[in-house]
Amino acid sequence: MAIDFKQLDNTRDDRTDSRSLDGILKKSMNNHAGTFFDKKLKAADRMFFTEQLALLLETGNGLVQSLVILSEQAEKPAMRKIIDQIIEDVNGGKPFSQALRSHPQLFSSTYTNLVAVSENGGFMPQVLAELLEMDEKKEKLNVTLRSALSYPVFLLSFSFAVVIFVLVVVFPKFSTMFASIADELPASTKILMAFSDQLTNYWAIYIAVILGGVAILWYWLGSASGRESIDAFKFKIPGLKAVFTELYMVQSMRVMGLSLGNGVSVMDTLVSCREVVNNRVFQQFVLSLETDVQDGKGISQGFKKSKLIPNIVAQMVATGEESGSLPKVMERLASYYERQLEKRLVAISKAAEPVMLLVMGVIVGILVSSLILPIFKLSRAVG
Repeated sequence: MAIDFKQLDNTRDDRTDSRSLDGILKKSMNNHAGTFFDKKLKAADRMFFTEQLALLLETGNGLVQSLVILSEQAEKPAMRKIIDQIIEDVNGGKPFSQALRSHPQLFSSTYTNLVAVSENGGFMPQVLAELLEMDEKKEKLNVTLRSALSYPVFLLSFSFAVVIFVLVVVFPKFSTMFASIADELPASTKILMAFSDQLTNYWAIYIAVILGGVAILWYWLGSASGRESIDAFKFKIPGLKAVFTELYMVQSMRVMGLSLGNGVSVMDTLVSCREVVNNRVFQQFVLSLETDVQDGKGISQGFKKSKLIPNIVAQMVATGEESGSLPKVMERLASYYERQLEKRLVAISKAAEPVMLLVMGVIVGILVSSLILPIFKLSRAVG
């Protein structure tokens, strides 16, 4: 993938004791378990907290005073509970970043690491503003992903519902009528009538089989082997490999650029990247970077060795590492791939719409012809 450089704008130590990927993912799942009420909190709640806290600090309010104001303004009981706990921890002598780490379901390691650095440097409002911008860009990307997928998924679901309705409701009404010309029925009509008969008489079995299949698939997807197989398959799907590669590049590069640019250590930055990307194959790549750093090597070597990373990215990372401008390079790469991903999703969405409409037309055509042709034959026989 060639990059047009003119388009590039200027735009913990809670590491895991185990180096195994399963141990890391198990810890990640435990961190995000939370309580029933905590699960109701969304990125919008964190964004509101971040924006208001930055504003209060910029206007001269103290940290505890700002948190008290935010607690009073919080509409959700779960959010108010978290803020009150943070206030209690800070009043008890804990650093603000450490208090945030007690709520990983809302504040990621990237968030807490940056806050920790800003506490020591005295520039917390600026870091909070950058965290808010990162969250906003992430939400914008999520909206783009959902909008690109929603229409094709709707068309596919609607087509499936139409087929089931015709087979279960319409075809049985014609079965007796078509019995007199059973030998003359088109092959498509015979197949659909047989399928309709199966669905009508054995619907309970079909539902049980479908539910059982979904349960087995869900269990497999939740297993380590299932997750790894799906994550590896994402990089093998023609046409979608580039989408997933660009998505993970945006997520990881943005965290790297923001963290390294604000003084977070390389190891803590890589831990944050591993947690933000939800793909085991890419996480293994980040783990290899951590190993290189621990062995005293630069991260550019790991980028060059990986088959997941485009060559131009590896070259730019190596240049940034040599020149001391790695954070700026990471930020530019994140911005570039974000634009590329948005363009690709729009193109895929536009291409999927006519394809899905064509598929719907073919399905409806088969259903209609399978009903109309036998009716014509019956009318001729009567005439």
